[in-house]
Amino acid sequence: MTELLTPTENGTSATESSLPLREQAVVQAKKKRDFRADLLAYVLVNAFLWLIWGVVLAAADGPWFPWPLFPLVGWGIGLIFHAWDTYGRKPFSDAEIAREVERLRQRSLR
Repeated sequence: MTELLTPTENGTSATESSLPLREQAVVQAKKKRDFRADLLAYVLVNAFLWLIWGVVLAAADGPWFPWPLFPLVGWGIGLIFHAWDTYGRKPFSDAEIAREVERLRQRSLR
């Protein structure tokens, strides 16, 4: 998810860090709730896929490739990025925004 941008009084954009604390808390709580729901779905669906694989393996003769590894790894990569977005990514600081504004201003003067 990208940072929330809201217009300010002077027409510039403000990041999530300048939102009132309650609004920041609501956004963060929603991210955490959504991540927990995705994690639960990941665990339940992958457990079911492994159960199917185990039942078919028991009925089959000899070794059989563990195909549930593909959704486990693929979905797991997406889940790692979702966890990073929820728990690891920090909002832009005012200093970072000021540097970017200055860089864009300098580029537009050329």
